[in-house]
Amino acid sequence: MISLRRALGLRLSVWYAAVFTFTTIGLVAVTYALLASSLAQRDHDIIRATLREYASRYEAGGLIALSRAVELEERTGDRERLFVRVLGLGADAVFVREPQAWRGYDVEELDQGADTFGEELGHDRRAVLEVASARLPDGTILQVGKTNEIRLALLRRFELIVGLVSLVSLVIGVSGGLVLTQSTVQPVYELIEVVQDIIRTGKTDTRVAVRDAQGDAVGELSGLFNAMLDRINLLIAAMGQSLDNVAHDLRTPIARLRAIAGRALESANPDAPREALADCLEEADRLLSMVNTLMDISEAETGVLKLHREPVALRQLLGDVVDLYEDVADAKHMSITLLPGPDVVVNGARDRLRQVFANLLDNAIKYSPDAGWVRLEVKRDEGAAVVTVTDNGVGIAPDQLPRIWDRLYRADASRSERGLGLGLSLVRAYVTAHGGTVDATSEPGHGSTFTVRLPV
Repeated sequence: MISLRRALGLRLSVWYAAVFTFTTIGLVAVTYALLASSLAQRDHDIIRATLREYASRYEAGGLIALSRAVELEERTGDRERLFVRVLGLGADAVFVREPQAWRGYDVEELDQGADTFGEELGHDRRAVLEVASARLPDGTILQVGKTNEIRLALLRRFELIVGLVSLVSLVIGVSGGLVLTQSTVQPVYELIEVVQDIIRTGKTDTRVAVRDAQGDAVGELSGLFNAMLDRINLLIAAMGQSLDNVAHDLRTPIARLRAIAGRALESANPDAPREALADCLEEADRLLSMVNTLMDISEAETGVLKLHREPVALRQLLGDVVDLYEDVADAKHMSITLLPGPDVVVNGARDRLRQVFANLLDNAIKYSPDAGWVRLEVKRDEGAAVVTVTDNGVGIAPDQLPRIWDRLYRADASRSERGLGLGLSLVRAYVTAHGGTVDATSEPGHGSTFTVRLPV
């Protein structure tokens, strides 16, 4: 674990530091090159502009006018000190103006040709004198030059300042990168520890600490991992509850099967085995129905139930359910009424919804007295489809009402009726899987009302 942490953190830190360092060096190099080029261009523009101005003065007033212009600019200080020289026809210098500090440049080595620029005389290591020349109409040659000493001084100051700033930036950047890397990979380390703990102990109740950071991918990963563990725990708990319910409720049918088989073996009646097999088949169907229903409830409650959704017209669906139970209601002289109203279409699994309303109608008929009634109604309320099933049956006691949705629970009034105790559990599971809700209100002796709300 420690080696993994060190390796991952070190790699990220080295990569971050390398990228930051090379990026900083690149930016400084480009900035330096642009600054040096700009300063050099400025010096060259000054030399060219001065050369043109002095040439115009010479052509207008001769050497005297040129000398006055140079002296005037030296006194006013409008321009930097420049090298100015005029060569006569015999290549003799008839006018020279050179700052005292520039005496180290051997100006005699300058090319005496005309119309040239870019001649450089070396002096004092990096400093050079850049000179431009132009031949005037009378054959003389005018030369104007400027050293790059000021430019070099500016660049050296830039190097010093930018070097210090870059060094500080590198220290801060690398230090910040180390801290950032550590904070970034820490949730990964915590996630690894949780996974290893789960592998070692087999317990899934450990959770990763989730940092509240908007848009943090690592934090989102931790949250999703915790949600996955919650879902696994929910599935395990549902499976355990289902197994407990099945184990508890299978005892009676299995004991009944054993008793039937035992009586058939002990009986001397030749028709007893056939009757026993018929009873065993009925009990086996009952067991199979119970197991299938429990599995459907578990799948619906854990969100793994597959729903083949399609547009479902609820009034038409309820009409089909009413037709299905019409004979059962006639046997008890009961009336089933589907109240008029608008049809509402929902997006759901037709077979699952049919089973929901069939279970509700079956319960209403089963626990209503002879000559009773059941009313069904469909309406739209605040963007939801609402289906109510109301009867005038025996009702449900207030203390038993919250428990009617539990698996295999049967209230006192229902124990005399044949059933598995899973109908309402299945109803709630299917409705919840559709994103809806179901609730019940009841008054003992005056009937019950079940309300199903489904999103339209």
